[in-house]
Amino acid sequence: MTVELDPAHVEARLAAGALTCPACTAVLGGWGWARPRMIRNGDRRVRLAPRRARCTGCAVTHVLLPVIALVRRADAAVVIGWALTARAAGRGHRWIADRLGVPAGTVRGWLRRFGARLAGVEAFFTAAGIGIAVDPVLPGTGGSGWADAVGALLWFAGLAAAGFTPAPVRAPAADHDGAVPADLHEADPASRAWVWAAISAACHGQLLSPAWPSTSGSLGSSTS
Repeated sequence: MTVELDPAHVEARLAAGALTCPACTAVLGGWGWARPRMIRNGDRRVRLAPRRARCTGCAVTHVLLPVIALVRRADAAVVIGWALTARAAGRGHRWIADRLGVPAGTVRGWLRRFGARLAGVEAFFTAAGIGIAVDPVLPGTGGSGWADAVGALLWFAGLAAAGFTPAPVRAPAADHDGAVPADLHEADPASRAWVWAAISAACHGQLLSPAWPSTSGSLGSSTS
């Protein structure tokens, strides 16, 4: 499950019974904390100590993962998202790894996992966008499976953000001709950080998880 970054707000929502189980929709209650972890974000390291919650209905426990992260990934969602967008623009894993300062094998793993689910990702986020907007203009064809999948991600994020930011979402080919700023989060939050936070929230941080997206096509319930 994904939640906002502010732990005080998460605690307040738990106390108010405002968080519900994605499996059965019953109210969640606090249940300790998950193991602390460090998330890489460019040249920064962000320490996370995610809250753990337990469902009052089905008794399943959930880690409340801040939307800046993806499940079981040591790099921030914005870093991984930049890599996916660069790949959609035609860049290879070594070029991407060099710009991000991340091991080539790590980037190759991201790209292989995402590349094996392009159609599913496009379908999931297209359906998610239709679910949150009235009569949206559907994303156009990007010319490849990669461009279509990443285009659907960015299209969805633009719809999700329409109510609180006027900043445009850029096309997959943008921003990948020069060096990547050392700190992606601070460098361009309007076109990067909030985009990937919205995407992480929609898929509960499971963008690169093995069993996602499900064959049922269910969007599940968002908690962020």
